[in-house]
Amino acid sequence: METFGKQRLFLLLVLLPFFLIVFGFLLGPLASMLKNSFYADDGETLSFIQYLTVIKSNFYLKSILNSVIISLVSALIGIIIAVICSYSITRFSEKVQDRLLTVCNVFSNFEGVPLGFSAIILLGNSGLFILFFEMLGLEAFAQFDLYTWGGMILVYVFFQTPISILLLYPTYYGMREEWRESALLLGASNASYWKHIGIPILLPSIVGILSILFGNAMGAYATAYAMVGSTYNLMSLQISALIAGDVVLKPELGSAMGVYLAVITILAMMINEKMMRKVRRDLE
Repeated sequence: METFGKQRLFLLLVLLPFFLIVFGFLLGPLASMLKNSFYADDGETLSFIQYLTVIKSNFYLKSILNSVIISLVSALIGIIIAVICSYSITRFSEKVQDRLLTVCNVFSNFEGVPLGFSAIILLGNSGLFILFFEMLGLEAFAQFDLYTWGGMILVYVFFQTPISILLLYPTYYGMREEWRESALLLGASNASYWKHIGIPILLPSIVGILSILFGNAMGAYATAYAMVGSTYNLMSLQISALIAGDVVLKPELGSAMGVYLAVITILAMMINEKMMRKVRRDLE
């Protein structure tokens, strides 16, 4: 009994750094954000004024709408590309697959300021590819404007796609080739196999990854800030401007915006969980 108690104490001591990190970087800031969101601008009076300000302001509502749209569109495009690329990767030998997954792993960590800076160098107004297209006379590509919604979505898709490939690939890897061969031997066409077997197996994973991509894009800040600064009305940029901006600081209002961002992300996860349960129930 005494030995068991020492083991539990040892395990708690081993986990202590983990609990400190969770509290210091997750629970502590979350509690501070919730507390500040219920204060007025003077930082002393308890009030719901910050939440009401966000709801009544067309400017802040527009930032929420813009973030939802760009997150949803980039997530959908990213998952479509991932479905195709993940399947393509499984068609190669295991050695090539390992190398391609390593490349995806590297690119999945290439985001934030480095990604935004690279996009400006390659596709900015005087970017390398833009100048190259001009030299070739390809005006349609040379007139591409990185600092538009199309450019923003392109960059978002770039950091969404490798993550979705890495998440979706294990599902493809778990689909045995014998299943397809058996279906074909029983007279099913390739399209029938994907309709009745392949897609139903993939669908729960696709739905789950879609919500992860949505939440990832909603919280993206550094990439957007490196590209457009504060000129675009996105939720993450407005939160940063309110908490650490150069013009007007309103940390209480920024905290309320942060709470709205957390609520939207949690709602997306809940909707995703409900959809996954429905998909799994329909498959049974």
